[in-house]
Amino acid sequence: MIEREGRSPGMGDVDAVTRAVLTASRVLVSVSARSLTAAEDKATLPQFRLLVVLSVHGATNLSTVAELLGVNPSTAMRMIDRLTGAGLTARHGNPDNRRETLIQLTEDGRRIVDEVTARRREEIAAIVGRMDPAQGEALVDALTAFTEAAGEPAVPPAGHDAYPLGWTDPPGPAT
Repeated sequence: MIEREGRSPGMGDVDAVTRAVLTASRVLVSVSARSLTAAEDKATLPQFRLLVVLSVHGATNLSTVAELLGVNPSTAMRMIDRLTGAGLTARHGNPDNRRETLIQLTEDGRRIVDEVTARRREEIAAIVGRMDPAQGEALVDALTAFTEAAGEPAVPPAGHDAYPLGWTDPPGPAT
């Protein structure tokens, strides 16, 4: 059902919601940027995205990495070359297909993802801690609905698997 004048059933003013999400996204981008500063000398933002993909998917072939990042295989290969040279990823043969090479995180690569994620989590927790508890509960409901509408998987509660940090393909058109 298409609604007119920026309204949808039960949502109120879609424009106001969009503005609020855009404003909140600026905060989240700032938190993300600050969390990456310690890793800047080791990985660029696009390279960090690749590290996150490997942390979520495990050992993966080049084509899959490129597809998950939304880049050409040659671009993914250049990033992998740099990350392998820095000791953050490693290549090894696929035991199930000798013609295929798999890329995976090294311990140093995993440590960077863990450190950046921990910094991000701490800063977000500090912001949320300044909110009224009832607003925090409402935020959980609203952001859960938002991420479900976007087709983004939820972040697990804690631990080294506390990703993904995003960068999934956008969902297709609603049917």
